[in-house]
Amino acid sequence: MIDSISEKAWNGERLTKKEAIALWKNTDFYTLATLANHRRLTLHPAPVVTYVIDRNINYTNICISGCRFCAFYQRPGAENGYVLSQQELAGKIEETLALGGTQILLQGGMHPDLGLNFYEEMLRFIKESFPIHIHGFSPPEIIHLAQTESLGLEAVLKRLQQSGLDSIPGGGAEILVDEVRSKISPNKCSSTEWLEVMECAHSLGMKTTATMMFGHIETVGHRLEHLLKLRELQDRTTGFTAFIPWTFQPDNTALQIEPATAMDYLRTLAMSRLVLDNIANIQVSWVTMGSGVAQVALQFGANDFGSTMIEENVVAAAGVRHRLSVEEIKRIITDAGYEARQRNMEYEIIDERRYNHEEQRAPK
Repeated sequence: MIDSISEKAWNGERLTKKEAIALWKNTDFYTLATLANHRRLTLHPAPVVTYVIDRNINYTNICISGCRFCAFYQRPGAENGYVLSQQELAGKIEETLALGGTQILLQGGMHPDLGLNFYEEMLRFIKESFPIHIHGFSPPEIIHLAQTESLGLEAVLKRLQQSGLDSIPGGGAEILVDEVRSKISPNKCSSTEWLEVMECAHSLGMKTTATMMFGHIETVGHRLEHLLKLRELQDRTTGFTAFIPWTFQPDNTALQIEPATAMDYLRTLAMSRLVLDNIANIQVSWVTMGSGVAQVALQFGANDFGSTMIEENVVAAAGVRHRLSVEEIKRIITDAGYEARQRNMEYEIIDERRYNHEEQRAPK
């Protein structure tokens, strides 16, 4: 049976739920790598691995969700809570542009006192000041806004889009199975709501990414259910540009669990490439796994090295502080036998010679 499923995967045929779980649990490590790498080369035959230069900007760390896996958030009224000023935002974006960045990842918490007007003003300020792509706000943030403003989901997304939001990251997905979410993030949106945000965004012409945070209390079956829900939505909308699986980091969180191993990460990555036959790009997670494992992941189905992460706060709050420069990322990719190419959010290759600080800087 496994031989026939492996042959099906090799030929790029769609795996059923039953076939995928059998392959996941019963195929040896190296065969799985071979199948995933073959699929990656079928989709991306050119010897190229992409990356994006951007910065994670957390506009606030105040959040009422209280997720058990998060070491970053502060409760309302906490001494270390903050909301970035426009001046602070400008400084971070100036530095991003100076380093050749093309986008910012803008995310925060579920702040109880920030209304939709705040977000519209922040987006307009950024767009009027800087020619930069805003990849911003996770579905839980958007659901929270819709609820606090008593507005429909489409109305909220349209107002954010009109104010300058270009695309939406896949944060807040964790595991898209409510029996898991109810235990690790009971105050966050449901899996159905997460998917509804993405479907609505796609209907408005916004591209998004998708993620999965694994290695906590979920099972392999839960991970597969997550992947299948993404695949089903992508069949309808084609709006996901990439999928990023990453491992839960337990330090400084309320979930004290042994972190996932490198082999578990690589196996999950490979299965993601095989199951998600309709999402073109799979991204490594060097921020959580380190550069060595991320380099190996390029032989397990991944074709993208992700962001340079000029700034990253959430994973760092859990005690994991991997850092890579653009030159280091290029070297790692090259040493793996690929050509490193800079891209944008929609995976269009960028001619790096076109980008320097003076060209990108907009008049104030």
